[in-house]
Amino acid sequence: MKCPFCRCDNDRVIETRTSDDGFLIRRRRACQSCGRRYTTYERMEIVTVRVVKRDGTRVPFDRDKFRQGVERACWKRPVREAQISELVASVETALEGETEVSTQRIGELAMEHLRKLDEIAYIRFASVYQDFANVQDFAKALQSMTSENSGAADGSRADVGGE
Repeated sequence: MKCPFCRCDNDRVIETRTSDDGFLIRRRRACQSCGRRYTTYERMEIVTVRVVKRDGTRVPFDRDKFRQGVERACWKRPVREAQISELVASVETALEGETEVSTQRIGELAMEHLRKLDEIAYIRFASVYQDFANVQDFAKALQSMTSENSGAADGSRADVGGE
């Protein structure tokens, strides 16, 4: 690894940590020549999954773009970065071994996780993914959620305002 400051290729690893469920390795390095420190990241190379878009075009799966979409849906919600990372890693794991996957499949996987994580984030994501055109589309999605939640017999949901 070449030092980004002096371009010397003689460094030593000071610290190594794993993150993203072990799919990412972070290394702190010190250049033996100039003494400056820098960080490198290693990610396992996986066969590139091609995403088949609605118009039929095929593009490589972009983890960062997917993560940004999930982060936008979770904006100002009580969802931690670790939970978002876990969601992204889970979707990536579900896509492993596939060479082509539709945007529909990716969206469904994301919505499945978001629904369990945060209902507002789920609705936000669904509104973009399912291309809601009007308020009635939102109402249908909310009705679907409330009918499924009221059908749960475990009684784990609190009745808001019913005191």
